[in-house]
Amino acid sequence: MIGPVLEGLRIKSDGCYVDATFGRGGHSRAILDALGPEGRLIAIDRDPDAIGAVPGALRDDERFELVRAEYAGIGDIVRQRGVGGQIDGILMDIGVSSPQLDDGSRGFSFLRDGPLDMRMDPDAGVSAAAWLADVDEQELRRILKTLGEERYAARIARAIVAARRTAPITRTVELADIVAGAVPQRGPVRRHPATQTFQAIRVFINDELGQLRRALEQAVDVLASGGRLCVITFHSLEDRIVKRFMRDSSREAEPYRGMPEVPAEFRPQLTLVGKALTASDAEIEANPRARSARLRIAERAA
Repeated sequence: MIGPVLEGLRIKSDGCYVDATFGRGGHSRAILDALGPEGRLIAIDRDPDAIGAVPGALRDDERFELVRAEYAGIGDIVRQRGVGGQIDGILMDIGVSSPQLDDGSRGFSFLRDGPLDMRMDPDAGVSAAAWLADVDEQELRRILKTLGEERYAARIARAIVAARRTAPITRTVELADIVAGAVPQRGPVRRHPATQTFQAIRVFINDELGQLRRALEQAVDVLASGGRLCVITFHSLEDRIVKRFMRDSSREAEPYRGMPEVPAEFRPQLTLVGKALTASDAEIEANPRARSARLRIAERAA
């Protein structure tokens, strides 16, 4: 969704922007192409593979800086560079990237055999395999239901706990097979039965929803007046968080709602810009994963 993102960010030639989820740099390259010589782009990613894959043309661009960090720390990252409150636009492209899914060694995909890791930063936190070895069945059931919206969470949790009594679950295909065996098959299968289980575990392992909530709060503080916040989500849990945040931030605080005089600190922080956008048919044809993408845009109020 590069076109809608650039339009949403409303790039200024000499502006200062943040690509909070660099990935493989597609959006960063497009932003830099739209910036003039006085522009600046700060990109953030916690995946060392993303950092290592930066092409030389980007690495050598004096307008560009890539920071290895969690994007939930966007506030500190921006303020440490002396541009707090001066950011003209922030892009957040939430969730797992295509290169992460396509690399079996990262453990994100049930379609490729590999170690059951799922960490976006392999140098931090606990792998999915280590977590599954110890998690309580009821807690696992809760995670699958709340973060994966999995209808058969109880069956799957029971099957995983039973399987690990025999041997540790250390491979992606092992987990996918356990889930497939626990989910009843009725009629034609539209998607792999492990889809929501893998989503739930990945979201939990990487604290993806917590990262998103913290980043949204900080983004408002570092945006300049009139600065744009653009967020791309890929599933309903993320989209609900973004939608509610932007909606609530575009209203006066509850005690002052509808009052003729509202103190400055309780006035709306954001103004909504249009409705949620989805990928074009051409983009979906080129990249089927874009089918579920949803872009929401808001502007920092004066």
